[in-house]
Amino acid sequence: MGSEFIIVPLFIAAFFGIFYLYFSTRNKERLALIEKGADASIFMRGKQATAPIWKVLILNLALLLMGIGLGIFIALIIETYTTINDGAIYPASIFLMGGLGLFVGFNMTKNLEKE
Repeated sequence: MGSEFIIVPLFIAAFFGIFYLYFSTRNKERLALIEKGADASIFMRGKQATAPIWKVLILNLALLLMGIGLGIFIALIIETYTTINDGAIYPASIFLMGGLGLFVGFNMTKNLEKE
């Protein structure tokens, strides 16, 4: 009963700790490079030729939703035309097709950024 009072603050602390370590380490690395006389343009490398974030999000979301729909459809076909009546068909095919959709979206995003 009282475990949720311990788990929730631990998750919040872990989340805060990860971000704190990431930003403090990045800041220390950048300060060390600036002290050594490195050019500030190295912090902006690779940010000019990227595709707009809204295109990437829409592409990945569309492919994820299509993968989920295809997974439900395939699970329905498997359940209808085979003797497998296990309830694990639906989540398995949904996650498989959703993951496949995200993988295709990742590859399409790489091609979009090349253009």
